[in-house]
Amino acid sequence: MDAAGVVDAVEYRTEPACYRHWSLAVDGEVATLALNIAEDGGIRPGYTLKLNSYDLGVAIELHDALQRIRFEHPSVRSVVLTSGKPKIFCSGANIRMLGLSSPAWIANLCRFCNETLNGIEDASQYSGFKFIAACNGATAGGGYELALACDEIALTDNRNSAVSLPELALLGGLSGTGGVVRLTDKRKVRRDHADLFCTLAEGVYGKRAVEWRLVDAVVRNSHFAEHIAERAKTLAAGSDRPAGAKGVALPTLERSVEIAANHDARYHYEFVDAAIDAAARSVTLTVRAPAAVTATTIAEIEAQGADWWPLKMARELDDAILNLRTNHLDIGLWLLRTEGDTEVVMDIDATLVAHQQHWFVRETLGMLRRTLARLDVSSRSLYALIEPGSCFAGTLLEIALAADRSYLRDDEDGANRIGLTAMNFGPLPMVNGLSRIAARFYQEEGPVAAVKARKGELLTAAEAMELGLVTAIPDDLDWADEVRIACEERASLSPDALTGLEANLRFGIAETMNTRIFGRLSAWQNWIFSRPNAVGEHGALKLFGSGRSARFDWDRV
Repeated sequence: MDAAGVVDAVEYRTEPACYRHWSLAVDGEVATLALNIAEDGGIRPGYTLKLNSYDLGVAIELHDALQRIRFEHPSVRSVVLTSGKPKIFCSGANIRMLGLSSPAWIANLCRFCNETLNGIEDASQYSGFKFIAACNGATAGGGYELALACDEIALTDNRNSAVSLPELALLGGLSGTGGVVRLTDKRKVRRDHADLFCTLAEGVYGKRAVEWRLVDAVVRNSHFAEHIAERAKTLAAGSDRPAGAKGVALPTLERSVEIAANHDARYHYEFVDAAIDAAARSVTLTVRAPAAVTATTIAEIEAQGADWWPLKMARELDDAILNLRTNHLDIGLWLLRTEGDTEVVMDIDATLVAHQQHWFVRETLGMLRRTLARLDVSSRSLYALIEPGSCFAGTLLEIALAADRSYLRDDEDGANRIGLTAMNFGPLPMVNGLSRIAARFYQEEGPVAAVKARKGELLTAAEAMELGLVTAIPDDLDWADEVRIACEERASLSPDALTGLEANLRFGIAETMNTRIFGRLSAWQNWIFSRPNAVGEHGALKLFGSGRSARFDWDRV
């Protein structure tokens, strides 16, 4: 049991000196991330990570390494992902680990891996550096899904090196980190080819892999290193990352933990608090604004570095979200609050917008974007509580807009207000590519234009309600009872049904590759891996490697 009172709690905070599975090397404008997994380095006991197979610990290191490339190495313009082991790139999620894990653990693994792969694509789209997967050996399952997240895939040309998604044929499951969706939506693999590919346990290699668009190039071993170096250089040439900029170091986040006898807990950071009410199965997640604006110029922003409020707050909120999702499964209702001066938040937003083309500000915006997206895809109920003393404006208003419901207390003097800034209209899109306001109103021009016309203003409860920005505006007399009843009702409902409801409602009618991955594939994957055909006593996953064949329930429903 760790300091938070959680058995086998997962820690997402790490740094390169603690890596066991990845190595990061930077040579000018090219970074190389090499996967050389320590077989005895599993995040939990009971399995060995053979054949460069991964678990959650491997994914956590990759996520951290990507963050460090973004912030600590601004001169990097292309990234090579490869393997440090001969004849194998990555064999995907460790099968023994999957067999020992609960459906909840598998679901969290799939979700976090999805987000990390989306982060690779996010960097390619927004950060100005590209990725090439140098598949120097067999590339299977989640290993191929890692390659699919890259801009280009190169595979060695020999009879042993194939790409495959063998989950269906071998495990009775489906690729859990977006493999099938990326085949069609990103690689444009023809449907019949994709169908055949996903049922071939041995995979596809050589000329056919290129013809089917599964990879971009198949290269002889003798020329493989040369090809990768040339492609990395070519991809780097199209980048706008600054050649001589000084990076910003990312120190380990400081976090304290308080535990009560009744199992209540509080995680405390400088700008974020997570206070768990165990009996109510809820957590109050509070984000604080700084006391004042401390940086308005690039020189001042660079001087503050990782302590600059937008970045530090985003990193703290990100860590809190990951901690709650993984280590507190029974805490199903998140109450979202803010504290501070609304004007300060709006002024910081103005600085972000004014300097958004600077590499460090751009990366900070990316950190904010990805952190807020974690809220959107988290299988937790989200209620925003907008009370006097809060600062739901601009960037922090996005937290309320991400919520399933928002309650704004209509106080007597009308001082409790929310604010709109340019940050609410594009810089922080959801994973469907839309701003939360555009998604909220299904991109209807009238409501969106009415909200946008109030940009830069502070809105009273009545004005926010009229514009459709909040769910309810209880007055001082009704506030406590209405919020209490809403929370108690939510906590009493089936968590499975709520997950389905929330996943269907949060992204509206705009469908993209990423919403398909999270809203469909993740749900299907989690359902499949909780069914007897996969994880039952005679299921394919449980019997893998035993020499016995799975016994399937042949009904199709």
